[in-house]
Amino acid sequence: MAEWLIEEGIGESRAILVEDGAIVEAAIELPGALRPGAVLAARLAAILIPGRRGIARFEDGSEALVEPLRGTLAEGAAIRAEIVREPIPEPGRPKPAKCIVTEAPLRPAPTLRERIGKSSIHPPVGPDRFEEAGWSELLEEAASGEIAFPGGALRMSLTPAMTLFDVDGALPPAELAIAGARACARAIRRFSIGGSIGIDLPTVPSKAARQAAAEAIDALLPQPFERTAVNGFGFLQIVRRRERASIPELVQWDQAGAAARALLRRAERAPGAGPRTISAAPPVISVLGRNPEWLEELGRRIGAQVRLRPDPALAIAAGDVQSAHS
Repeated sequence: MAEWLIEEGIGESRAILVEDGAIVEAAIELPGALRPGAVLAARLAAILIPGRRGIARFEDGSEALVEPLRGTLAEGAAIRAEIVREPIPEPGRPKPAKCIVTEAPLRPAPTLRERIGKSSIHPPVGPDRFEEAGWSELLEEAASGEIAFPGGALRMSLTPAMTLFDVDGALPPAELAIAGARACARAIRRFSIGGSIGIDLPTVPSKAARQAAAEAIDALLPQPFERTAVNGFGFLQIVRRRERASIPELVQWDQAGAAARALLRRAERAPGAGPRTISAAPPVISVLGRNPEWLEELGRRIGAQVRLRPDPALAIAAGDVQSAHS
């Protein structure tokens, strides 16, 4: 039986859908006002394309693209904006949030728990069911883009235009195409990947084999989504609704932030007593230092002082947590 588990962590909330002891779907939510479903007061800061697109500026100074834009609105006008896509991290130029003009009453975005519905809160003490189901392995796959499956492997690549999967393996091409399609469908769901997705399957001459690969995706990937057929070169494209950053985007395009939040989780669950010392690469320690409220919350939860130790010899993902008394 499938069960949703939620952790209200420090710096992020996380959820997993566990079925037969494994994670079939996961989500990470970072704090912030510009989350899908929120209706916020704003002003139309600029009109980029009259009657089509503009920029909304919110009370905290953050901005979002407004699209579509009514032609009767002038720059400086007070509006209510409903967030329809959160900001998406990208190297160099992150995608801004998107919103629409609405008459709906002001409201915050639904929380992760409210979005998921029936679920169980996973406590920071006792058996770690996230780890038992493969949480660290999921984050490692999201970070590396390397995903193994019986008979082959996927290589996942993030681009500003789409998420790409390349399928490789030793199985006969027709079998590999079907197995790879299944692995891609599972990965898309596990990592909450939305938007445009490209899958490069082995080239198979048989139209029936190409159709079988496409049907394998249909059987495992929940609707709604649209897809093309598998073409003669083995390429298939999927389009899913995109409201939030995927887990690979959160992990790969903010490596220091993702590592810092993972260390906070480890520190909260670390056995022993007394002060906790978090050792990590300087960029990770810098993230923690810029968010003193995270460290204060960790200290409150564990009832002990939190110390930071930068170690230039450590890789970004190689931090450690030590308790003063084991």
